[in-house]
Amino acid sequence: MVHMRKGTSENAHVHVDAPPEIVYGVVSDVTRMGEWSPETVKCQWLDGATGPAVGARFKGTNKRGIATWSTKPTVVVADSGREFAFEVDTDVRWTYRFDAEGTGTRLTESFEMLRDLRWYYAFAERWVMRIKDRRADLERGMTVTLERIKRVVESEAST
Repeated sequence: MVHMRKGTSENAHVHVDAPPEIVYGVVSDVTRMGEWSPETVKCQWLDGATGPAVGARFKGTNKRGIATWSTKPTVVVADSGREFAFEVDTDVRWTYRFDAEGTGTRLTESFEMLRDLRWYYAFAERWVMRIKDRRADLERGMTVTLERIKRVVESEAST
């Protein structure tokens, strides 16, 4: 089993045929995350937040096999058309970067472990969710997420 240690990171990217501001607008609307994430089924803003802003919190509801859990991430970067990032507790930071690429956007999703994975998360991932290599699993998940975002953004841009 591969342990996720502090500093472990991975990223994936895709070209989206839409400008960075448009892609940012879709991705930073966390209430839509269930449309593209293979694990997150829904998100809702908390504490009166209505959109991406540094310090805003949201609740993410996740499902993987028989396991369900929720998180309450905090937005740490909300730079329209450039970067959107949030941290889940003090455990992991998720970042989306939006770089102009021709007439579209190079969208990059990444994660970075901010601390060693807690033993009970490692146990749940291995024995409840049956994941042998969480880093590789997250990399596959990011690829799926980005392809789905690409489809959503490009289909909305063409209407």
